[in-house]
Parts: sequence; C-alpha cells; structure tokens
Amino acid sequence: MSTYGGKKMKKDKAKIKIKRTKWDLSVLFKGDDDKEIELEKKRIEKENKKFVKKWEKRNDYLKNPSILKIALDEYELLQRKYGSSGKLGIYFFLRSSQDQGDPKIKAKLNNLIDFSSKIENNIKFFELNISKASLDIQKKLLKSNILKEYKHYLEILFKKGKYLLSEKEEKIINLKSSPAYYNWVKMIDDFLSKEERVVLSENGKKEKKNFSEIYSLANYSQNKKVRDSATDAFNDILEKNSAVAEVEINSIFRNKKIDDELRGFKRAEESRHLEDDIDSKIVDTLADVVSSNFKISKDFYKLKANLLGFKKLKYNERNLGYGKINKKYSYSNSINLVGNSFKKLSEDVFYPIFKKFIENNQIDVYPKKGKTDGAFCICDSLSHPAFILLNHTGDIKNITTLAHEVGHGINFELMKRNQNSLNFDLLLSTGEVASTFMEDFVLDRILEETDDELRLAIYMEKLNSDISTIFRQIACYNFEKELHQKQREAGYLSKNEIGLLFKKHMSSYMGLSVEQSSGSQNWWVYWGHIRRFFYNYSYANGLLISKFLQKRVKENPEFISKVIKFLGAGTSQSPKDIFKGLGIDISKESFWQEGIGEVRSLLSETRRLAKKLGKI
Repeated sequence: MSTYGGKKMKKDKAKIKIKRTKWDLSVLFKGDDDKEIELEKKRIEKENKKFVKKWEKRNDYLKNPSILKIALDEYELLQRKYGSSGKLGIYFFLRSSQDQGDPKIKAKLNNLIDFSSKIENNIKFFELNISKASLDIQKKLLKSNILKEYKHYLEILFKKGKYLLSEKEEKIINLKSSPAYYNWVKMIDDFLSKEERVVLSENGKKEKKNFSEIYSLANYSQNKKVRDSATDAFNDILEKNSAVAEVEINSIFRNKKIDDELRGFKRAEESRHLEDDIDSKIVDTLADVVSSNFKISKDFYKLKANLLGFKKLKYNERNLGYGKINKKYSYSNSINLVGNSFKKLSEDVFYPIFKKFIENNQIDVYPKKGKTDGAFCICDSLSHPAFILLNHTGDIKNITTLAHEVGHGINFELMKRNQNSLNFDLLLSTGEVASTFMEDFVLDRILEETDDELRLAIYMEKLNSDISTIFRQIACYNFEKELHQKQREAGYLSKNEIGLLFKKHMSSYMGLSVEQSSGSQNWWVYWGHIRRFFYNYSYANGLLISKFLQKRVKENPEFISKVIKFLGAGTSQSPKDIFKGLGIDISKESFWQEGIGEVRSLLSETRRLAKKLGKI
C-alpha cells in the first residue's frame, strides 16, 4: 500500500456528479454561423491593427521603461483577449477533434490557420524589436522595478535576440520552412500512412491492414505468429521507404545546419534548449546521468524476457505486456478514484479544479467515429478554459490517462491564477511534470486494491513506460546528437550509415536481452521525434523531475505546497530558477540520480514480487 509520510492513505469518498460526457463549447462560441465568424475575425483584426498602428513605427519604448510598460500591458491584454485567432482558433480545433471527417469544419479551421499566420506576421515586429535592443538598454530595462512582472519574458527575448536575424531575413526563413522542412517531413508521413499490407490478424485470418495497425500488431500482439507476420510487413514498408527517408533526413538536417550557422548556434541542439529555456549544461548532465544508468533498462529487459519465457526479446517485442490486466472501470468509478487521489494530495487546490472540469463539461469522454484518437489537454489563453479529450473504454490505462490529462489541466489553471498572458506557457522542459506526477499518485491508489498477480502485471507495465520515457528517449537523444554531428562532418549519410548509428544507440540501453533484429536498423524511418530535433530529452527531463517531487511529497505531505507553487510559475522564471526558489538544484547530478533511484527501486520491488510468486 502507498504511504504518505509513513501513514496509510485513507479511502476518502469523493463523489462527483456527472452532468454530461461531452464538451460544452458554447462558453467559447455559440455555433458555426459564417456571419458570426466573420464578425469575430474583424474584431481580432481590428484590435491587432490598432496595436500595430500605435507601436510599429516607434522605438521610444526601447529606451524608456515606463513607455515599455504601457506597450507590454497593451500587448499582454491583446494576447489575453484575442491572440491571433481569438475564441475561433480553439473552438474549431476542438470541433475538428470531435469530428475529423467533417469537410466544413476542416475548411473553417484551415482558413483560420491562414488568418492567424497573417496576424502573427504583422505583429512580429514588436518582440523582434525588443529582442534587438542594445546591451546597455537591456540592462537598464531588466533593472527597472516598473517592468518586474515582465522581467523573465524580457530575459528570454534578449537571449533569443542574439540569434535572430533582421525582420526581412526572419520572414525569408519563415517562408522557406515549408519547402525546406515541413513538406519533406509531411511527405514521409504521407507515404507511410498510405502503406497497406496483408498480414495475419488476431482472428487467425489474413487481412489488409494500414501502417499504424501493422505497427500495433508487431509491437503488442500476444500471438507470436501475428507479431511475426506484422513485423515482416512493417520491416518491408520501412525498407521500401528508406531510400526516400535518407534524402529527406539529409535535407532537413542540412537545412537546420544552414539556419544554425546563420543564427550563430554552435551546437545542433542549442536552439532546442534556448526554446525550452533550459541550460545546455543541465541537459548534458541529465543525458550523462541517464546514460550511466543504462544497466537499469538492460536489467528490466532481462527480467521481461525471463518472465515471458524468452531467451531474448526481438526488437519489436520490447513493449510486449506481461500478464493480464482485465479489470474494468466505469467512467464514474474512474473520476471518483482520481478525485479521491487529488483530494488526498490537495483538498483545497487540486480537487476543486478537477471537480470544476467535470461539472463545467470540459471533458469529452467516449470514443466515437471520426473523433481524434488518444487523449490531450489544451488551453490556449488565460481567457479560455482548459479542455480535455479522452477515449475512455474502461481499462486501467484510461484511469491513468485521465489523471495525466487532468494534471495538465491543473497546471494550466494554476498558471492562470498566478501569471499574465506573456508568462502563460508550458515549456517542453517541464510540461510533462504535472501530468506524470498526478498519474503516478493515481496508480498508487489503484495498486491498493490489487492482488499480487495483478500488481506484478501493473508493475511491469509501469516499468515499461518509465524505461521508454527515460532511457529510450535519452538513447534517442544521444543518437540524434551523433547523427547531426556526423552528417555535418560528412555532408551526407547513407541509410546504411544512419541504420548502424541507430542500432548502436538502441543497443546501448537495451543490452543483450533484446536482439537488434534484422530490419530494426530502419526503425528510425518512421520516428517522428527525430524530425522535431532534440525533442526527446524533455520526456526524461519531465518524468525524473516528477519522480523527485513525488518522493518528497511521500516523505513530507507538506511539500505539496512547493509543487503547487512550481505548477503556478509558468514561464515567469527559468526552470532552474523556479526550482532554486524551492531549494532544489537541478544542475546537480544528485538531483537526477534521485529520480532514477525511484525507477531502480520499482525494478527491485518487481523482481522480488516475481520471485515471491515463483515466476523467476
């Protein structure tokens, strides 16, 4: 049983009434009427033009803190009330998520994206001008008490300003982004999405399946014949597309190199760290600490192979589940279980926010034809509520997904209470902290009511997720770093050279218990994350911070007040400084080792339980 400060968790009876299980979008917009849409667009356009007209040809705000305060207050209010698409952008994004097949909604959303891009381009001058202020002026502005609430916002702009080009050059880079990057990446996605193969299905018959269905069967089917059939088809698709992916990856890497050189970045990953407001040294420390602990992931795969009765896992079998997790939960049971967990963690803060999400119809619960797969939480403005999308079918995973997305929602709500719209953002470097924090505490609650057999299956599923999130993602981050380095040195890398590098880094964290099976050298072809450039570290970063915070709360429940403070900080400070204010130094190896220690402890507990049950 999970404990808080050595005490057993009480089973509080939180009961939340469910009024409906679909979003109420009327709080954003009353309907899809074209006249109302045009009126709203005109309001957005009018307010943005008013700001542009007032400030575009002025530079006095760059010299006088009082004038800059007026400009920033007006800019903050503009972003808070209208942004570049007002209520329309979020409204039609959500409508599209509910019904992806409706061509009218698609058309309206696409038109809004174009409309929003024009608004953003017209107002880009403001932040660009501020970022280009001289060093003397920067120091003067940062010292001003008048600008205190915007201090870190300005610090970020000044840091980015070192790497920004002229307004005309920035527009050229923006214009070439589609042919030099987005179109290449979209091409690979489109090619793969159109691939189909006849494979052995779960019903024992050969059936035509699409790419994502084949991937799922290859990785997760409990039937070996089905897995093998799907893996052969998957490898065939990747091999077929590998020559095109070779040209694509070299092209987008070359484009990034050109952009980095123009801007003055010395490291390929430096622009990502700047965007995420995190020191490169901190990410280096994180990657080094995780890499030095790859024995944990290797031991996990050894345990999994042993439990499944395999001498070795094939590459595609690394995610195979162990045991059966058949327990089902209604949505009503799920929200009360999650509610009880939040109530125990923070009855005055977390629980009321969660309750409001349910009562205000901010969660779209059940799957239906045309609805977006998976789950998400979105909040695009201080003026708009957060909305959560689920596809609840009653599995245990659905409960932790609910907790995960509500964690994001709570993060948004706490930022809304504490920040202005220029500090209202979730950085990649910390964006997954709240979600995984809530998810793991809810999982603890679930584990209170399980027998040892189910507990072992849940432990293995949890470890599989943690290993993938921390160790696999850092192995991929290491792969990306070496790939960019070698591509820049050589000028071009063949698909075989890329494949060898990929196998090297995947093997580094998997160890000898997972084969780098024939065909696995091409699995980089579909991995979208390496096209987002050094995105992967953020998964490990967020989860390890979360695990550190979880441990502190379990040791001392009063620590939850510091977690709440962190979740409300937004981008008012850098992640390093936010944690420094809580008495935590994320630049030290010991910080990251504590989070990894939690994974190591869970692995040890899982191994002990497996031995107790006679499974190994």
